[in-house]
Amino acid sequence: MKATRIAEGVYWVGAIDWNLRNFHGYETEKGSSYNAYLVLDEKVTLIDTVKEPFKEEMLSRIASVIDPAKIDVIVSNHAEPDHSGALPFIKGIAANAKIYAAAGAGVKDLAAYYGDLGYIGVKAGETLSIGKRTLTFVPTPMVHWPDNMVTLMTPGNILFSNDAFGQHYASDERLDSECDLPEAYIQARKYYANIVQPYGMQTGKALSALEGLAIDKILPSHGVCWTEHIPEILSLYRSWAAGTYDDTAIVVYDTMWHSTEAMAHAVEEAFLACGLKPRLYDLHFCHNSDIVADAMTAKYIAVGSPTLNNNMMPSVASFLTYFKGLNGNKKKFIAFGSYGWGGQSPDQVFEALKSPKCEPLLPAIKLSYKPDAEQLAAITADVTAALKGE
Repeated sequence: MKATRIAEGVYWVGAIDWNLRNFHGYETEKGSSYNAYLVLDEKVTLIDTVKEPFKEEMLSRIASVIDPAKIDVIVSNHAEPDHSGALPFIKGIAANAKIYAAAGAGVKDLAAYYGDLGYIGVKAGETLSIGKRTLTFVPTPMVHWPDNMVTLMTPGNILFSNDAFGQHYASDERLDSECDLPEAYIQARKYYANIVQPYGMQTGKALSALEGLAIDKILPSHGVCWTEHIPEILSLYRSWAAGTYDDTAIVVYDTMWHSTEAMAHAVEEAFLACGLKPRLYDLHFCHNSDIVADAMTAKYIAVGSPTLNNNMMPSVASFLTYFKGLNGNKKKFIAFGSYGWGGQSPDQVFEALKSPKCEPLLPAIKLSYKPDAEQLAAITADVTAALKGE
């Protein structure tokens, strides 16, 4: 395993997880990478480590550049184990290395995971000279854990951005200039939606803290590094953090005998009639994490479920739980569903969608047994009227 040169004296020494397919319930169909970076200066510095099972891969890449025992400084931007899992291992090799982490939460979390390895807490704006280069530490709490921070290295203007600007994207290409760029943007959006989205306010503050800084490279903890498309990824993050809407509407449903599916299409027709671009997701086929990525910028969300044993379908309940934890902006919602003799599910969907960031467009829509053309047309008309009345 060889290190990859990113800049003069800066190397990627992380690991690629080609087979990762699930991360905390988030479907990672493209795998991921665990990015660690080695800086050769008067003090040899390692920025983050990798997930513990990949420690030997990281060690091999470091050893391709320098004796790992010569590492003087380790910066831990985030204590989550996919970033820090190999920290005790590398500390055992580089016994004299000093470990720097965010004062308070960073030190506390690392100690909880790995015991006392002699952590040094750093606060906002503190700097560390490693020779010709200087590291400046910038806390970014709740993007997406309390301990998060980013590290700016000058000269060179390299931002080691931790989870910000990352993607769960396994690739042999390390730079945005080399990779499949549209895929990198897709995975960056999905990453933000499924990990960072609930912390839009904190992300906005972090972006403000970076305003005015000269940044020539952004090196995240997952996925490819940003070197030629920094304005574009910063612009996307500002838009996502601000909760900006686009012209899409999301219709999510499960169905047993196609009645709720027919209702979903009736709602779709209403969105089309109002100039929106609806996207339909049958939960038999679509994963929650993909739906959330598209729902992030939609102003409207409609969710439908048939009634099963006096409850909504388990797949719908799962989606609503996942959505509630990640919804980052205020949406208008529609709850709908079909039933035979019970009819509880539409009201349950309605109540589940009522949160501080969602408000109903109209009361829950219910139909019993198989809806006919007239009933479906009435749904389209009612939803259209509600949308035009906005």
